[in-house]
Amino acid sequence: MKKNRTGLYPGTFDPITLGHIDIIGRAAKLVDKLVVGVAINADKGPLFSLDERVEMTLKELAPLSKTDGRAEIVVQPFDNLLVQYAEQVGASVILRGLRAVADFEYEFQMVGMNSYLNDDIETAFLMADVKYQPIASRLVKEISRLGGDVTPFVTPYVADLLKSKHTL
Repeated sequence: MKKNRTGLYPGTFDPITLGHIDIIGRAAKLVDKLVVGVAINADKGPLFSLDERVEMTLKELAPLSKTDGRAEIVVQPFDNLLVQYAEQVGASVILRGLRAVADFEYEFQMVGMNSYLNDDIETAFLMADVKYQPIASRLVKEISRLGGDVTPFVTPYVADLLKSKHTL
């Protein structure tokens, strides 16, 4: 009997970028169900509300969920420890994207702590596509705030949402 494997891809998605979408699309080929967990993470002072980030992520991932050979994709918010959330959704693997060495150093510490909390949940890393490696939500927000063009980094829908936030 085939075991259904659930993966968890967590993030703040403030906003969701083309890099996130690339990683999620590839992660969805590795598991039967992919939970995209939108972290509340008030410490980061998100530009978009939790509801806006969940809605934005759902809209951006809708085309992926209709693609053959990919996992069912579920988007939902969470506000507890990542390992606790992984347990809650039945994930056996946490999927993370890496862009640079700095990402690895941070993620390396997280894996160690998560493993200490629950060593049954694995973490797997996917390298961002070369064309998406420089993209960071933090930088996208700054470019938008200063009136720059963010269309190389996000979809037109997200670019419009950013523009509306910065013209209020």
